[in-house]
Amino acid sequence: MAQVVVVGGGWAGLSAALALKDAGVDFLLLEGSPRLGGKVRTHRQEGFLVEGGPDASVRYKKEVLELGERFGLEPIGTLPAKPAAYILRKGKAHPLPEGLLQIVPGDLKGLARTPLLSLSGKLRALYDLLLPRGGKEDESLREFVERRLGLEVFNALVAPLAGGIYGGEPEELSMRAAFPQLLELERKHRSLLLGAMRARRARGSREGGSLFFSFQEGLSALTRKLAEEVREKALLATPVLGLEALKGGYRLHTPRGVLEAEAVVLATPAPQAAALLRPFLPEATALLKGIPHTPAATVSLAFAEDLPVAGHGLLIAKGEGYRARGFTWTHQKWPGRAPEGWSLVRVYFSGEPARLSETELARVALEDLRRFLGREVRPERTWVFRFPEGMPAYRVGHVERIERLEMALLKAPGLFLAGNYLQGVGLPEVVRSGQRAAEKAQGYLALTPTP
Repeated sequence: MAQVVVVGGGWAGLSAALALKDAGVDFLLLEGSPRLGGKVRTHRQEGFLVEGGPDASVRYKKEVLELGERFGLEPIGTLPAKPAAYILRKGKAHPLPEGLLQIVPGDLKGLARTPLLSLSGKLRALYDLLLPRGGKEDESLREFVERRLGLEVFNALVAPLAGGIYGGEPEELSMRAAFPQLLELERKHRSLLLGAMRARRARGSREGGSLFFSFQEGLSALTRKLAEEVREKALLATPVLGLEALKGGYRLHTPRGVLEAEAVVLATPAPQAAALLRPFLPEATALLKGIPHTPAATVSLAFAEDLPVAGHGLLIAKGEGYRARGFTWTHQKWPGRAPEGWSLVRVYFSGEPARLSETELARVALEDLRRFLGREVRPERTWVFRFPEGMPAYRVGHVERIERLEMALLKAPGLFLAGNYLQGVGLPEVVRSGQRAAEKAQGYLALTPTP
């Protein structure tokens, strides 16, 4: 009988397992698939390094950087490019405005100069300087931006950026869950633009430095290091088929047999956690099932030529007639990802298009890329990665939902959750969720008398 069983071998589960090991807690890690790493999938082939899932973390959040430093992994930044990113709107690729704070303008000069917005759109955005504060505890991203800066700013700038982070439908994102800092800027400064400008001056510009980082061998380099640390306590291809609450512990049913533990960390996607909790925690099950998940997919295409593209990538505004959400010019974003003279393009999908078969996704990706380039191109290599459960959608009321979920879990002492559906979808937040779940498990064990 292990003290703690961690269910799920993605970065949340691996981080929880490592924290438990560091604390001297007897644990067991169960992963249903034959591999660890979850949505982090790095594939190396014939001189190409392809990321199937996330391709970067951010420097201003410490969790992934600290793990990399612990294992001697040197972070590498993106290749210099200014502007680094573009948005496709009305058939043209426009550079992101300078001085963005997260997804909103933080520099009036950058706002004035951007060709993404019409003159009337810019004037409407400036009206924010005169508007009163809003009074809602939470509201959707579209409602917030349209109220403060106007619909054009939302459609042309904010929606493509937010869709690139969260996928799904950015219109429905909860401000309090997804962008609480922006909500706080309005409350503190009244004007969103003034607040963004002051916050940006206070932090200093990140332009000119590398905001994003990876590792020389891709993000799975960290997966391998984490796996080495916990390998002796990890069982792969071992899905948990059922979970029972016992007096003073839990029983887990797996194809390998029945296991028991004093505490359990569920580091699975919310739908899987809901299925396991259904027999004994109906309220928690309902709350978990109420968190929508949007399917996602990526297609990477390799070309034996230099494609005429600029920057690191392109986001696509709604209504442009593309099914892809955006393109990453991987060979221009990261060093060493493609052989000399080759181009490597990553095409990102979310929502209904991501449900297509691998063959159809490859076809649609190439079709959209050809449309953007305006000419015929033929890939020499194609890699397709599909994520049916994709990304959790932080809808309005998400923070309250998670608070209610935590209250519901009080009825199951020793049971803890970790994952990207809780308090952030980025890799640092995923790591942090696993570490926090491990800390809670340690606290529970410390307070629970040994039988």
